[in-house]
Amino acid sequence: MTFRNSCILSLALALVGLANGQLSTSLKLSKSQYVAGEPVTAVVTITNHAGQELTFASDGRTPWLDFMMNDRNGESATPRGNANFGRMTLRAGETMAREVDLAQYFQLSEPGNFSVTAIVHMPGNRLEGSSTNRVLFNQSPGVLYWSQKVGVAGRPGQTREFRVLTFSGDQKTQIYAQIKDDRTGQNVRTFLLGDVLLLRKPLVTIDRGQRLNLMFLATPTMWVHCQIDTDGKLVNRQIHQRGPQGDPQLMTAADGNVSVANSIPYDPKAAAEARAKIHKLSDRPAMVY
Repeated sequence: MTFRNSCILSLALALVGLANGQLSTSLKLSKSQYVAGEPVTAVVTITNHAGQELTFASDGRTPWLDFMMNDRNGESATPRGNANFGRMTLRAGETMAREVDLAQYFQLSEPGNFSVTAIVHMPGNRLEGSSTNRVLFNQSPGVLYWSQKVGVAGRPGQTREFRVLTFSGDQKTQIYAQIKDDRTGQNVRTFLLGDVLLLRKPLVTIDRGQRLNLMFLATPTMWVHCQIDTDGKLVNRQIHQRGPQGDPQLMTAADGNVSVANSIPYDPKAAAEARAKIHKLSDRPAMVY
C-alpha cells in the first residue's frame, strides 16, 4: 500500500462520486477498543455494480486500496510504508471482502483515539474510487501487571522486556502479552491471550529458555498456561483444571525448567466424547404401552 500525501487523497475523495454508482464499499473493524500495539483488524467489503467483471490490482506505483487515518486532532497517522494487496477479481454483482491489519501499515503503538476510512480505486483510473464509511476506534495502554527484562538467547547484547497487561473493555477483563525491544523501546509484539478472572492473581515467571510463563484463571474452573519466547511467539498453550490440593501452581525446578503442579490437564477431545455420551431427554426412546 502506498500512502500518498493528503492532497492526492483529498483529490481522490473529491472524485469518489464518479465510482459510487459502480462500487458499493464498507469498512468494519474487529472491535472498537484495542490495546496499543496489538493488531487492528479491518475488513473492507466491495460489491461490483459496474455490470462487468472488474480486476483490482496494483499498477506497480500505486495500490488499488488506500486508507485515510487521523487522530483525535485531525492529524494524519504516520504510515509505515508500502503494501501490496495482490489481485481481487469480482464478477458483475459479486461481493468480496479483504482483511487488513492496519497496525502493519500505520504507526499505532501509542494510545489515542483514531478514525479510519478506506478508498477502493477503480481499475485503470487511480483518481476514481469509492470511499467507505468512517469508523472510530481507540487504543489504550492497558494496565501493567508485571514486567521483566531478559537477554535474548543466541544474540549477545540484545535484551527484551516481557510485559503482562490487563485491559477492561466491553464488560470483561482480558490479559495480554507484550514484548518490547529494550534498546529501542519498539514494540515487538502485543497480543491477546484471553479473558481473565482476577479472582486469582495471574502467575508469571521466566524459564531457563528465556520464555515467559504465564498462568491465569480463564473461567471459574479452568486455568490457562502460556509460554512465549522473546520474539513474541506463543510456544505453548495448555488448559488445566484445579487439582486435589487447591489451585494449580507454576513450579521452577533447580535447572530452571518451569512446570505446572497440582493440576488436572484438560483434554478437550475427551471432554467432547464425554458430553456426547450424555443423551438428552428428548433422545430417549418413546414409551411403548
